[in-house]
Amino acid sequence: MKLTIAKYAGFCYGVQRAVDLVEQTIREGKQAVTLGPIAHNRHLVQHFEALGVREISDISAIPDGATVIIRSHGVPRATYEALEKKNVKIVDATCPSVKRIHGIVAAAEEQGRQPIIIGTPTHPEVRAIAGWCSHPLVFPDAEALKKWLEASPENAKIPLTVVSQTTSTQFLWDSCKKIIKKVCTNHEIFDTICKATENRQREAAKLAAQCDAVIVVGDRNSSNTGRLAHICAEHCPSVSLVDCADELDLSAFRGMNHIGITAGASTPAWIIKEVNQTMSEITNVDAVAEESFEALLENSIKTLNTGDKVLGIVTAIGTNEVQVDLGTKHAGYIPYDEVSADPTVKPEDVLKVGDEIEVFVVRVNDQEGTVQLSKKKLEGMKVWDDVEAACENKTPVEGVITEENKGGVVANVKGVRVFIPASRTGIAKGGDLSVLKGQTVKMRITEFNRARRRVVGSISDIAREERKAAVEKLWSEIEVGKKYTGTVKSLTSYGAFVDIGGVDGMVHISELSWGRIKTPDEVVKVGDTVEVFVIKFDPEKRKISLGYKTPEMNPWNQFCAKYSVGDTATVKVVKIVDFGAFAEILPGVDGLIHISQVADHRVDKVSDVLTEGQEVEAKIIDVDADRKRISLSIRALLEPAAEESEEAEN
Repeated sequence: MKLTIAKYAGFCYGVQRAVDLVEQTIREGKQAVTLGPIAHNRHLVQHFEALGVREISDISAIPDGATVIIRSHGVPRATYEALEKKNVKIVDATCPSVKRIHGIVAAAEEQGRQPIIIGTPTHPEVRAIAGWCSHPLVFPDAEALKKWLEASPENAKIPLTVVSQTTSTQFLWDSCKKIIKKVCTNHEIFDTICKATENRQREAAKLAAQCDAVIVVGDRNSSNTGRLAHICAEHCPSVSLVDCADELDLSAFRGMNHIGITAGASTPAWIIKEVNQTMSEITNVDAVAEESFEALLENSIKTLNTGDKVLGIVTAIGTNEVQVDLGTKHAGYIPYDEVSADPTVKPEDVLKVGDEIEVFVVRVNDQEGTVQLSKKKLEGMKVWDDVEAACENKTPVEGVITEENKGGVVANVKGVRVFIPASRTGIAKGGDLSVLKGQTVKMRITEFNRARRRVVGSISDIAREERKAAVEKLWSEIEVGKKYTGTVKSLTSYGAFVDIGGVDGMVHISELSWGRIKTPDEVVKVGDTVEVFVIKFDPEKRKISLGYKTPEMNPWNQFCAKYSVGDTATVKVVKIVDFGAFAEILPGVDGLIHISQVADHRVDKVSDVLTEGQEVEAKIIDVDADRKRISLSIRALLEPAAEESEEAEN
């Protein structure tokens, strides 16, 4: 047989805190009484009675000078105020989660809102909560809430503040929330179910579904123990609710393969231990080692200190804070403004229930049992750690330039302010540093002082290293004919210098164009992005000759690809000579219109028919590919038209 004890079994944080306060009072040797049972477990109450702690129900019976311990369920405000008027010392053991609800309903009523409590009206916790406002409405289930809303249309318009008993089931709470959100027009909802209760119930359901039988250990008067048994019964056919080991019927479990054990929030660890040991008598394996109970007790009293880094599970995302289960007796929470350094980030966008997160402990309040946490501070610390590591390892980092000042610029690297001196920006001395503002740049951290919060960076170091690496890479891979995309850096009378990745190559003027040009700027300008190829290179002298003009750019090749003998082209007369006229067909390609071909009649002077700059239609009548000569004719286009005219006259 296999025995499995639930992780969330036994004292919750609130009960553990109350027990600790009683034990502390006993150690101080004071005369102590509890106002009602400290928690719903008769064994626990009997244990303290044996140590001299009496349980009373009427404050009038409290002797003068006594120490009064308010139980974990809390008390109404009137009771608390009455105690303050007596000659007694008050030790408030109210569960911090419950005390928070007292504040919520009291504040709601001060604001003119109607407090609504979802829970069992007769439960001491609910009675205490109701006692912190004058006119609360308590609904045991969704049906009762629905009936009240349907009783009058005005009820749905009342400003409502809705809370839940901490030990309610999530299903009941979700059902009520759904109704409120659907029907009511002015509501605020606080998720006040204790996350330990929620985790306990969720785990119990999962365990019950895996076992042949489940044993629920706890007092029958305990609300959360009863709910736990009910939840287990929904998933397992055999559920036993026992007050202690003496109530176990061992014969009922013989022959079963897997038995689960869980316990209510008011059940002491020693009772769970006794149940486990008793069940072990009919098993062939050790159920839970002694150390498991020691660990259970240790976890329940584990302390936290300001400055600690701890892991936790997100259990709820409320209206003002994120609740985190730290696995200790403390109720952890992250205020919204401590979730992220980015004020535009919404907690629900970066966190979800069930996420395991690392957080920074900002403040521990052992009296109230709460701990304020920060995700933002921890992330900030990690960023500083990362920046320090980048400095030590000389690893490049990226940042956004946010401002310019007298000595340089400032970059934001994941929230860390990095100063970059003007001499390290890569901008020439006296240049305009403002052009960098808003740019994302890569830099090297050259100085890091966490204590003084001083960080210095350099953009030029990275640029210089990248350029050096690019140069070495280029020279290791360069070869004749290889193509590069480069930038024209400068022009001279004999050519253009082009940066092809950290190295300047020279394009001679003769390699810029297939036609005759007088200066390089007829083809390219400084700053142009051009496609070039390697003609030759000298690694020792670090010189590269580049070509710009390609066969595809050769005007003659372009002409041959576009025209054939017999085609008609629009040409431009560029020069008139005695024997005819030269006309440009394409830039760099001219053809000759012989004097005999300029008209359909005899012409003595070409200038009588054509003028330089004139555009005319001409027919290609001959192409000499070897000599790259082209013959054109205007007459060839005119004669057919003349013949057609004569035929029409006849």
